[in-house]
Amino acid sequence: MHRSCLLVVLAFFCFTLPTYAQGATARTIHTYYVAADEVDWNYTPLGIDNMMGMEFTGYSKVFTERGPHRIGSTYRKALYREYTDETFTKLQPRLPEWEHLGMLGPVLRAEVGDTIRVVFKNNATHPFTMHPHGVFYAKDSEGAGYDDGTSGADKMGVPPGKTHIYTWEVPERAGPGPNDPSSVVWLYHSHADEPKDVESGLVGVIIISRKGTAGPTGRPKDVDREFVNLFMIVDENTSWYLQHNIDTYTSDPKGVVKLENFPSDHLGNYNLFGSGFAFANFRSSINGFMYGNLPMLTMKKGERVRWYVVTIGEGLNLHTPHWHGNVVLQGGKRTDVIFIGPAQMETVDMIPDDPGIWMYHCHFDDHMQAGMMARYQVGP
Repeated sequence: MHRSCLLVVLAFFCFTLPTYAQGATARTIHTYYVAADEVDWNYTPLGIDNMMGMEFTGYSKVFTERGPHRIGSTYRKALYREYTDETFTKLQPRLPEWEHLGMLGPVLRAEVGDTIRVVFKNNATHPFTMHPHGVFYAKDSEGAGYDDGTSGADKMGVPPGKTHIYTWEVPERAGPGPNDPSSVVWLYHSHADEPKDVESGLVGVIIISRKGTAGPTGRPKDVDREFVNLFMIVDENTSWYLQHNIDTYTSDPKGVVKLENFPSDHLGNYNLFGSGFAFANFRSSINGFMYGNLPMLTMKKGERVRWYVVTIGEGLNLHTPHWHGNVVLQGGKRTDVIFIGPAQMETVDMIPDDPGIWMYHCHFDDHMQAGMMARYQVGP
């Protein structure tokens, strides 16, 4: 009797173990090789006010001209960059349709039920991490240090030159909700010294699609085109690299007064961002570009276009992105302006019906005047 029961049990495991093993390996693991690299970033690489098609004049010169006590438009930053493999010797080329990401890190993708595995190398000179929003993680993959009963490698920033592997699961609660479109966006960013790390440039996004809805490239099958936009007033005064930027880009670094604040524009009128050294280091940008220097966001009439719009940073980062010429669908409501606050993430859909080149900007007047403007183009 006992022998018969044992045979039945053994037979059960022989038949079922392959099924369990197959189920365990069926989970898709998306592996990314991401480094924190120190690079020199130009907020206005075209060298002109591309919104107006002219040289910088008036107030825009506060943010773009170098001088004895002005850094200008180029700053040393730490940015997340994707590599092809674990050797971290060759950058993963960025496809033309993703050039608009600018200073954002690589887009990390998954479907509900998948796993995201990030091999992170710190090529910079300060400890950094990768902290995700929305997904499921153990303490050694949180990338944030605070008093939570853990210590050591679980909490430490990744030291310069070192590597750490983050494993992030994607359960149902990380994916689109009942009223969401087929994909949603989450932020990831460094959280070793969160304010300084983020202002230094270490920000990116994760896009999660419903199970079975993503195509071969990861883009949802019901979408023709995607854009990711970070509306952010970057406080370069808080960056790890402020002193480096002063020493490198000003002609009189010893004469720089870091707290210099003049709450007025070039004409002497009151302005939130002013014209002193400290105010000039607030960069009102979209993906790290100002005054229309963001690469043109192009689409065609009638295409299904998905916009992932996010912000993060200090308290000035309350934004109202506005699309001229067309409207978006946000949570079942049609609008041409949405609201986002620090670390808020929105996914909206557009089917453009009005061809032309259109303005796309934050509708806070101070932010717009300080450079938070771009353009998008709808072709026939």
